[in-house]
Order: sequence, then structure tokens, then C-alpha cells
Amino acid sequence: MGTAGASADRTAGERRQLMNVAYRLLGSVAESEDAVQEAYTRWYALPRARRDEIESPGAWLTTVTGRICLDVLGSARARRERYVGAWLPDPLPGPAAERAHGQGSDPVDQLILDESVTMAFLVVLESMTPAERVSFVLHDVFRYPFAEIAAVLDRTPGACKQLAASARRRVRAGRAPGPAAGRADAVRQVKVAWENKDIAALVDLLDPAAVMTADGGGLVGAALRPIEGGARIAQYMVAIADKAPGLELLERQVNGEPGLVARRDGVVLTVASFDVAEAGVARIWVVRNPEKLGPWTRQG
Repeated sequence: MGTAGASADRTAGERRQLMNVAYRLLGSVAESEDAVQEAYTRWYALPRARRDEIESPGAWLTTVTGRICLDVLGSARARRERYVGAWLPDPLPGPAAERAHGQGSDPVDQLILDESVTMAFLVVLESMTPAERVSFVLHDVFRYPFAEIAAVLDRTPGACKQLAASARRRVRAGRAPGPAAGRADAVRQVKVAWENKDIAALVDLLDPAAVMTADGGGLVGAALRPIEGGARIAQYMVAIADKAPGLELLERQVNGEPGLVARRDGVVLTVASFDVAEAGVARIWVVRNPEKLGPWTRQG
């Protein structure tokens, strides 16, 4: 085998890891794929002799992907200020049979669903500075040493450790979710009450201080500001149901947790994620932006 073929073999198995790092850093499947592709482009732009000198192509690619994501995060804040309504991370469908074996060609096929990709966790990550997010994700989620993270952020290992600690405090400050065992049942009850347009039942299921956040991206109708209070959310949900005859609600895994998908004539229009606390459903994240629902359409 030639040197070029050997070099390709050395990096072929890294794409899945890079996609998982990038998605947790960016919350966008398309941006993650672009970041990973750019990292590979930079790898193959190196002279062959330089590539051969690099002992760990995976570490090199992770460092470069991290730097690219850091740049994207830095510019994302300005872009999201111009975004119509709330911006939410891309919702991920549960693993299809081929996804479970990592055999699909779609970027989503490469993503591993665990507690670090739940919508609640990703929303907390959005509250961090870019440097905090990179430090925290690489260290606490992927267990990279601070010496390697320092190369990504161009800071000292000690500074990176402080950034991760600050990010960890943000995570701890977030309200702890309720027992995992009750989430599927709570979502199922919301589905039934929503289908029956039963405001009283929805109010009983929702935390009185619940918040619903919707992301339509200005492309479809969605509440531009979060809706606060269980009673207001229940009324809003029933009003939406009244305006959408023929809508089919399906229980589906969303980012690895129980969620709901709204479909009409086989087309996915809405994906909803839920955070369940002791007092009921505390947070609902509704993604309606069609540009973020591509994986759901391809899933069938």
C-alpha cells in the first residue's frame, strides 16, 4: 500500500469521534459536518511528509476540529442575534436499525446518543462562553487532558481547567431533571391530553412554572418568545391543535429521551423535547424550523 493509502487508513476511523465532538460543541448537524470536513481538508492539505510525522492523526484532527468549532461559536452569537425567535439545537432522531450499527452514510448516523446530547444539556451548553464550552465538553464529556485542550484554546492548561470548572458550575446551577423512569409516561400522558384538547389534564401534567420555547427560524409559525406558566402553555397547545386538523402525534426518541413528533401526511412538522421534574413537565423545547428537521424526514 502506498503512503497516501496508509495515511487515509490512519484517519478513516476518526470521523465518528469528530462528529460527536463537533455536535456537542455546536448543536448543529450541518455545522458539525462542515467543521469535520474542514478539519479533514486541512489534514490532506499538509505535505505527505508532515502527515507521516504526526504520531496521532486523531489527536491532530480533534485539535483542529476544536479550533474550527471555537471560531464557529464565536461568530454564532452574532448570527443568533439576527435569528428570528429562539434558537434551539438540532433535534436528533433515535437510532434506526442501521444507525445502531453505525452503518449509515448520513452525518446523524455517526452521532452517539447519551446524556451529553439531551436537549436540556445542550441548552445549558448554549449558556456558556465558547471557551468554557470547549473546555468542558472536551474534558468532562470526552476526557481529554487539559494539556491537549490548551492546544485548542491557545491557553495554559491551568486556564483551561478554570474554564471547565466555571462551565461545571453552570451545569450544576441548572435544575436537576426528575426520575428517568417517569419521563416516558409523562410524555405519553401529554400526548393523550394534547390529542384530546384537554386543557385541565395538560395543566395537571405541567409544572406551574413550566416554560415552552419554540424554534421556527422565521420560516414557519412559532412563538417568538418563551411561553411561561403551565396554564398558558396548555391553552397554547390546545389552540395549536385547533388550527392543525389532521396532525398526527407520535412518541419518538428525541436526543435519546422520550419526545413527541407531529406529522401531517407523512411529513414531520414539529419535534418536541421534554424536561420532567417532580412537579411535572418543566420545560418543552419545540423545533419547527424545517432546516433542522432533515434527519427526521430522511428517517421516514
